[in-house]
Amino acid sequence: MSVQPDETDRPWGPPDPSRPGFATAQAETGAPLLNIANVLTMLRIAVVPLFVAALFAADGHQTGWRIAAAALFGLAAITDRFDGQLARKYGLVTDFGKLADPIADKALIGSALIGLSVLGDLAWWITLVICGREIGVTLLRLVVVRRGVIPAGRGGKLKTLVQSLAIAMLLLPLTGWVAEAGMVLMYLAVALTVVTGLDYVGQAARVWFAGGPGRTRGV
Repeated sequence: MSVQPDETDRPWGPPDPSRPGFATAQAETGAPLLNIANVLTMLRIAVVPLFVAALFAADGHQTGWRIAAAALFGLAAITDRFDGQLARKYGLVTDFGKLADPIADKALIGSALIGLSVLGDLAWWITLVICGREIGVTLLRLVVVRRGVIPAGRGGKLKTLVQSLAIAMLLLPLTGWVAEAGMVLMYLAVALTVVTGLDYVGQAARVWFAGGPGRTRGV
């Protein structure tokens, strides 16, 4: 989940020769486990508990701690911009990265949404819709991976970008029209979450019944 919304920078399943960057990332089996891309992913996972601690520090609404929480969220989100790019560019794609990268994204986004709902800053139905969609798509991806790979598309990237921006604005101690703008972004994120989720279900169904890879506009 991230400033750069490549939520599946490292697609699940076998390498796709048509995928951009395949020429440099094709040597998946030769990439060392301890590489810069995986280190960034692990750092993002490590930041999550620190972010949660900052979010709930004091009464959860102390200005300094909320700014700190927003800064940690932004730091973790920025790492997601680079780990996938580095993995593809330098052939550092690993099975560990393909597993850990989406886990890190969903842990960050999920903890932020749940934390905001616990603090009363975000309606629970929004958190349930977004988290439910992400869990459902992850399970669906695992089901269809043997039939083909559905890569990330523009819709999914836009969805993740809007989610990240909306969460960042809600984390900051904003007031007035700026705070309202954050909620507008969150409603847009919910709409994109639902639309891209339904699109993914349709694409996954086509991949499953066709027995081959498909193309999606977003995951």
